[in-house]
Amino acid sequence: MTKIKVTAVFDIGKTNKKFFLFDNRFQEVYKEYAQFDEIEDEDGFPTENLPALKSWLKGLFDRILTAEEYDIKAINFSTYGASFVHLDKDGNVLGHLYNYLKPMPQDLLDDFHTNYPEISVETASPKSGMLNSGMQILWLKKTKPELFNKIKYALHFPQYVAYLFTGIPLSEYTSIGCHTALWNYNKNDYHDWVYKEKLNDLFPPIVSTQTSVNMVYNGKRIKIGVGIHDSSSALLPYLYSENNRFLLLSTGTWSISLNTFNDEQLTQEDIDNNCLNYMQIDGRRVKATRFFMGNEYKIQVGKLSAHYGKEYGYHRSVKFDKALYLKLMKEPSIYFKFEGVRLKRKQLQKTNLEPFATFEEAFHQLMIELIELQVSTMKMAIGNTKIKKIYIDGGFTDNDIFIKLVGHHFKEYSVRTTNSPLGSALGAAMVISNKKLTETFLKENYKMKKLTPLELV
Repeated sequence: MTKIKVTAVFDIGKTNKKFFLFDNRFQEVYKEYAQFDEIEDEDGFPTENLPALKSWLKGLFDRILTAEEYDIKAINFSTYGASFVHLDKDGNVLGHLYNYLKPMPQDLLDDFHTNYPEISVETASPKSGMLNSGMQILWLKKTKPELFNKIKYALHFPQYVAYLFTGIPLSEYTSIGCHTALWNYNKNDYHDWVYKEKLNDLFPPIVSTQTSVNMVYNGKRIKIGVGIHDSSSALLPYLYSENNRFLLLSTGTWSISLNTFNDEQLTQEDIDNNCLNYMQIDGRRVKATRFFMGNEYKIQVGKLSAHYGKEYGYHRSVKFDKALYLKLMKEPSIYFKFEGVRLKRKQLQKTNLEPFATFEEAFHQLMIELIELQVSTMKMAIGNTKIKKIYIDGGFTDNDIFIKLVGHHFKEYSVRTTNSPLGSALGAAMVISNKKLTETFLKENYKMKKLTPLELV
């Protein structure tokens, strides 16, 4: 029996932990999913169950290495960002992988931003508390000095997962550059505050995301990647197979607009509108905007379901209704009080559903209000870039109203939806491969649909 030569990828999300095998044409030949209940950190805040994750990672990979069907030549890792794992001198985990949603003491934040008033612009990282993952380390230094003083290495989450297999602590660009407040994009180096607080001593050497370590693992010679931040990873299949300039709108809990063709320095106005930079695998900046759309959507749909007596999930069957949309747009206004959105919009004291007789009508209005913010963030990411193509991927490609209205607002662009749940995993496989993609890769593998502009007259 001839074994299939494959690249293995662990793709670690906050909810779903995934494992894939890809053949030499980047076709999925095997997958396995897992979920773990969160544990609590020492303050009682929910966080990643690292011991369970480590056990699953190592156990699964050891098992697949011995499979008769597959010959594993390489492995890489894609994980969510804004998260650190801290190791002592013996390689043991200190404390926890602290949740980026964990609140930070306001006095610590106030003091930091008073001392470094330009930090958000210089690091292209809007003020976001723990989501600025560099602040997690400063928080440890100020509030848990006994733990902090034992840290030998602070590893970004993708590099910790890689470390479990290589034993080599490293840093890489895509993790450093994702709204960490650590990197001064103008100096192309860690920010001065990092050196002043001596946090740089905790960070391993920086290597290219394309770096791999050739080593013998459990008796088998294998190429092991250094890991990659999932948002940057999801961008790679598009970059590797698209010759024209484009914007990628990646939808989910966060809706992120990524423009690799815009490397302008961000302004304070950009920062105030939740613009930020991600970093490409070679250290170049990517202009991006983020919008907590999926989170807000889930909250509001839950409230609508309760108000109109519908099962949660009913909304998935609601299709775009042109007559209803035109009726609502005759006198456009805001009716929803958003709970988790920090973008600039009119603030309401409470949601007003009285004008809407049905779930469908209220749901259309919700989508209108969400899409107004979505469109503005996309336009900010585009900036002055001369692009004519937009790709939309992720969970909202299944939302008929969302897709049709985004297409309507960008009818002068070629807008395509893509249907591939493998984006970040594929990118992780590609980044350690020398294989070139064909121009038809996206069309053949991402089930693309070109949007036809709405006729609303």
